[in-house]
Amino acid sequence: MSKYLRLMILFLFLAFPLSLAAQIDFDSDADDDSFLGPSAESAENPQAGQQPAAAGADAGDQTQKKENYLVWMFRALGWVFGPVFVILSLVDVALIVMNLMAIRRVNLVPENLVLEFGELMDSQKFQEAYQVAKEDNSLLGRVLAAGLSKVPSGYDKAVQTMQDVGQEETMKLEHQIGYLALVGNLSPMVGLFGTVVGMIASFQVIAAGGATPSPQKLAEGIATALFTTMIGLTIALPSLAIYDIIKNRLARFILEIGIISDNYIGRFSSVTHKK
Repeated sequence: MSKYLRLMILFLFLAFPLSLAAQIDFDSDADDDSFLGPSAESAENPQAGQQPAAAGADAGDQTQKKENYLVWMFRALGWVFGPVFVILSLVDVALIVMNLMAIRRVNLVPENLVLEFGELMDSQKFQEAYQVAKEDNSLLGRVLAAGLSKVPSGYDKAVQTMQDVGQEETMKLEHQIGYLALVGNLSPMVGLFGTVVGMIASFQVIAAGGATPSPQKLAEGIATALFTTMIGLTIALPSLAIYDIIKNRLARFILEIGIISDNYIGRFSSVTHKK
């Protein structure tokens, strides 16, 4: 997963400068027609050109009113920001589902392991308890198996081994959920970049249009700025919220694992180190 995320981030950083240049060049080409002046036919017959222009304006207003909101949004995002936000959204959803499935009690502190391991420890069947913990793939099982395997070397060694295993596994899980925070922090930056691109396009229209810039071109640049900001925040807010929820859940499970493991391995506190 980390390799694909790195490739995606590299693609984003390579695509942004190209998108800025393409956006500015596209607006420049679109505004070049305004410098050509009226056509020859309009110059010869000014009155003939006024009525079609007025009719065209009315038709344009009706088309603008009938335009779907989603179509307008995707048109404002363009061929760069649209795919980038789609990729970020898909990655965000995949990370949310993956972390919600991974950070669960059944994967970290399964009830059946706690009950079975506790019964075996109470019956002083330590070898059977070790086998049960070793065969369990949960985090609690790995911690208990690591601690029991080091009991013959002394209680302190067993506790240190459990702490090392717990910290290593916790670090892996924290790195896994950390990608949610990465997406949550990256999405607003993409939206901010889109805001800058849109405002540059609008100011370019003002600079090229002189005293009478095209309102439609101004609206296109402003729409790009606002929509990219909105979509970036829409992706970031749930991502950061779920990241905090999952992180707090993981911390609670880790605390519970520490209490359970200390309770069982603490029974061997009188075991001294064998030289």
